[in-house]
Amino acid sequence: MIASPQPSLTPEEYLELEAQSPIKHEYIDGEVYAMAGTTDTHNTIALNLATLIRRHLRGTDCRVYFADIKAQIEKQNCFYYPDLLVTCDPQDRETSTYKRFPKLIIEVLSKKTEGFDRGDKFNDYQTLESLEEYVLVNTKHQRLEIFRRQPQGLWLYQSYSPTDGNIKLQSIDLTLAFEEIYEDVSLEPVSPAKPE
Repeated sequence: MIASPQPSLTPEEYLELEAQSPIKHEYIDGEVYAMAGTTDTHNTIALNLATLIRRHLRGTDCRVYFADIKAQIEKQNCFYYPDLLVTCDPQDRETSTYKRFPKLIIEVLSKKTEGFDRGDKFNDYQTLESLEEYVLVNTKHQRLEIFRRQPQGLWLYQSYSPTDGNIKLQSIDLTLAFEEIYEDVSLEPVSPAKPE
């Protein structure tokens, strides 16, 4: 993300400007940050997941949103563009450009955003009482990391690779195979470790 040199904005001002902007921006406590572009690997993984989830949710009250719908984190005064989010809350039908009650958020990792997705962004997402699962999808290896909210509010972490078999998204009761998630994907090259 790249900071925009603008004065501090209210959420309403941000939403108004974002509706007219040709470039997507995330909003963090009055500051606006331009979003970086993605790769074909990132897009293919996200599209595969969106297609699988949409097929599974068809005929239910739940909806999956892909790339261009914001998640509002009211307690942190933020709007983020997750790669995918699922909401089953009827209140989310009241807003067409952002959702406030996601139960599942998926971020496909990129070199530029991985630290933020794992750190501050996840901390902000945790304040969403509706959120049950947060999924990070790797673009260099076939690996998923899932954080699941436990009854006491703690988050349970699990990492999955193809040797673990299928993955279950418990929040939406969907079992996925790695082959489906990574279908037609060319994994991004891994940078060699630099000697010290």
